[in-house]
Amino acid sequence: MEPSKIREKIGRFRILIIGRANAGKTTILQSICNTWDNAQIYNSAGEKVGITLLHKLHDIHNEMVFQSNLGFVFHDPRGFEAGSESEFDKVKAFITDRSKETKITNRLHAIWYCIPMDEASRSFTAAENKFFSQCDTGSSKFSHPTFD
Repeated sequence: MEPSKIREKIGRFRILIIGRANAGKTTILQSICNTWDNAQIYNSAGEKVGITLLHKLHDIHNEMVFQSNLGFVFHDPRGFEAGSESEFDKVKAFITDRSKETKITNRLHAIWYCIPMDEASRSFTAAENKFFSQCDTGSSKFSHPTFD
């Protein structure tokens, strides 16, 4: 299928971005959207919650949109690297629920798990191991690491 036909069918590309604090999530999103501006945040009803720094307002159901590139919508959960079982369960449920959506526009199209690759952070945390072993991502695929 041609990319333009896929874009027509999907509308906005929906991405769940996960990772440790200071893993570069904000930098990646701003780079993809070609901006240094902050995202606008909308709740699940489509009502504007505000414009905020990404790390200040986390609700996995909120949609983050950069005005410079409206073709993407991002979901950013609270971190669970500190071992928060309830946050892990919310992420797992969100992925499961989105994978069962009947409308392709509401499905997750990608999951980006950002892991810092500096020497001090190279080892996987227990939370990262748990995510990769227990979260059923449906048809989402994982890709190779990118170094910034």
